[in-house]
Amino acid sequence: MPTVNTVLGPLDTAKLGFTLSHEHIVLSSAGIKEVYPEFIGSRDAIIRDAAKQLTEAKKGGVDSMVDVTTLDLGRDVVLAREVSKRSGVNVIACTGIWRDIPRAFWDAHPDDVAALFVREITEGIEDTGVKAGIIKVATDQGGVTPANEIILRAAARASNTTGAPISAHTWALERVGEQQVRIFKEEKVDLNRVYIGHSNDTTDVEYLTGLLKQGVWLGLDRTPGGTAAGSPMWPQRAETTKRLIDAGWGHRIMLGHDWSVYPGIIGTRKGQQAFLDTNPDGFLFISRVFLPRLRELGVSEGAVKQMMVDNPRRFFEGRG
Repeated sequence: MPTVNTVLGPLDTAKLGFTLSHEHIVLSSAGIKEVYPEFIGSRDAIIRDAAKQLTEAKKGGVDSMVDVTTLDLGRDVVLAREVSKRSGVNVIACTGIWRDIPRAFWDAHPDDVAALFVREITEGIEDTGVKAGIIKVATDQGGVTPANEIILRAAARASNTTGAPISAHTWALERVGEQQVRIFKEEKVDLNRVYIGHSNDTTDVEYLTGLLKQGVWLGLDRTPGGTAAGSPMWPQRAETTKRLIDAGWGHRIMLGHDWSVYPGIIGTRKGQQAFLDTNPDGFLFISRVFLPRLRELGVSEGAVKQMMVDNPRRFFEGRG
């Protein structure tokens, strides 16, 4: 049977179940937890809080989540492994690089960076034995920069070598996904292995269907929303989701929150708490609020299951 790497080892894709496609446990910056632990606070407390929240999510029907926390976002797969053990939620870790591209990579050759990603997929991350199940990249406002292009091409080459899928953070309001897809096509990536995330930051269905027609998957994975300036809140995001389903694209959509237990990249503790206060339901907002709204709009139970269960499984299996 096909398997996907999780923090607890290979998992039969048939056991992924209800899957959140884009989440985080801890968001920080590379090295902060290790060098300045007092800036973050008690690591044990974060583990307890994360385990509590994911245990609640498991009881609420969440079986798996993709934790797209990269090196530059303070990735900690040992922490994720412990939280997965305690909660029972399958956690898929990533390799790759987010927006904070290390200076050492700015002039690197894509092949040299790709080799690092390949090692984390095939051998493991650091000395933990945890293998990445997906490659994360990010292109934000302003589009692809020279350093970002190195990372995108490295991710493409690592995907071509290993078959691991790619999850792309994008700035949908500037149609940045189109730039990413252009590079992936140049690198001859199987676009069925590419997930263009944060796509529900826009209501431009023409842009979104244009991406889908090229063969990628869409991540409608900022829910409730409002974290990106100028982007819609969740009721509009629900309407966009319904429009895509009505247009026949329900089989290429996955949902997530882009939520985190510890949102350290926000900065001040007051700002972090304000972020957390926007969504008291945490990892269960989609189940408790968003999916009921889709049902009110006329989305069938079959379409809900397709987005939350069938599509993530097919994505990790490499099936269109």
